[in-house]
Amino acid sequence: MNAVIMAGGKGTRLSPLTDHQPKPMMPILDKPILRYIIELLKKHDITDISVTLGYMANNIIQAFGDGRDLGVKLRYVIEKEPLGTAGSVKNAANDFNEDFLVISGDAYTDFNLTELIAFHKSHGKLATIAATRVKDPSEYGVMLLNAAGKVRTFIEKPQVPISDVVSTGIYVFKKEIVKKIPSGFQDFARNVFPTIAGQIYAKIMSGYWSDIGTLLSYYSTNYHVAENRIKSAQL
Repeated sequence: MNAVIMAGGKGTRLSPLTDHQPKPMMPILDKPILRYIIELLKKHDITDISVTLGYMANNIIQAFGDGRDLGVKLRYVIEKEPLGTAGSVKNAANDFNEDFLVISGDAYTDFNLTELIAFHKSHGKLATIAATRVKDPSEYGVMLLNAAGKVRTFIEKPQVPISDVVSTGIYVFKKEIVKKIPSGFQDFARNVFPTIAGQIYAKIMSGYWSDIGTLLSYYSTNYHVAENRIKSAQL
């Protein structure tokens, strides 16, 4: 299976930390978050990886090269101008000939991607969203699901949350999704998902997930990872 890592954003909410390095190069303890993501993909036998780049693209290319040191094959797709989440994926996945996984370049997680892919194949629809429960869902895409995991309602950053189940920005798609995405700047939550209602399922994942897009979440994630390592070392 192919994967696309969306890593082209400027990371303005992490300024001044991202003034001189791209967000995917931000370290979680001892290594960049992008390396954690690549290692997670490889752990689940996903080794053909396209990385969408924009801001400070050369910093990432120089750091990771072709990926052989990590046991994967990396391909870089550089955007001349921002294309949004869906636009960047369309740009990167046009030549894919099978289902593929998409993950944000600022996601620190230990989700079982093999389970997610198996669930996607089991329902046979166009899209699968990796979901989780959060205390404050107001900054995320919030979902209502039926018993089988079919998405009944999806609302991006609602003023009044209807659920604590949110999208993590990790998806598995059938290759046909590319044809559903118009050219130019497109966002999955705002522009694409409303057009494929009835074709989206979500799986509530167990495990840790954090979006390091803000200073608070970035520092919190580092703390959580350090705390877990200390506990593990004491066992």
